[in-house]
Amino acid sequence: MRVLLIGGTSNVGKSTVAQVVAERLKFECLSTDRLARHPGRPWRTPEWEVPAHVVEHYRSLTVDELIASVLGHYDRLWPRIEELVNVHAAEGSSRKGLVLEGSALWPAHVGRLEVPRTAAVWLTTDDALVRARVQAAGRYTAATDEEQQLIDKFLARTEHYQALMIDAIDRWGMDRIDAGGGRSAAQVADAVLAAVNAQATVGRSADGR
Repeated sequence: MRVLLIGGTSNVGKSTVAQVVAERLKFECLSTDRLARHPGRPWRTPEWEVPAHVVEHYRSLTVDELIASVLGHYDRLWPRIEELVNVHAAEGSSRKGLVLEGSALWPAHVGRLEVPRTAAVWLTTDDALVRARVQAAGRYTAATDEEQQLIDKFLARTEHYQALMIDAIDRWGMDRIDAGGGRSAAQVADAVLAAVNAQATVGRSADGR
């Protein structure tokens, strides 16, 4: 394996798990967010103020429109992702192996890949855990009413995205791992590596799990 793709919705733990896996494999670790970022989190932190266009994005669009917007963004981004996968997976490549994580790894795109030395897995978890993480990051209880409304809209999009993603994963017969249940990042990384070691084709275990 030269490339490992780790997909999942926002705040499911992809970045942390990907870092653990990359360290074990001695691979480079990269997020799809670094290739091209769609309007991200709509809450401020001590180091970051939410840009006006991000506020307007979540304020003005319905959840269905938010989903259509982000899926359109991922469609446009996919050729860059596919090129990156091909470069790192190429036989004899002098590049380090790559762990690439991100919500932009949509199952239907990955399912059509026919690139050797490439594996893929998706992380999922209960909506309640994602909600708790986002609300903690956004300091929800101390936020203004407007800020809470933006966080709520982000969460609604995130939860709907995960539901659509799980349906697509299952339709394509691809591997997904529960990243919740109180498991540590190291334990989830163990499960990721066990899953990809059993894969016969990109994202699909040999036994059809």
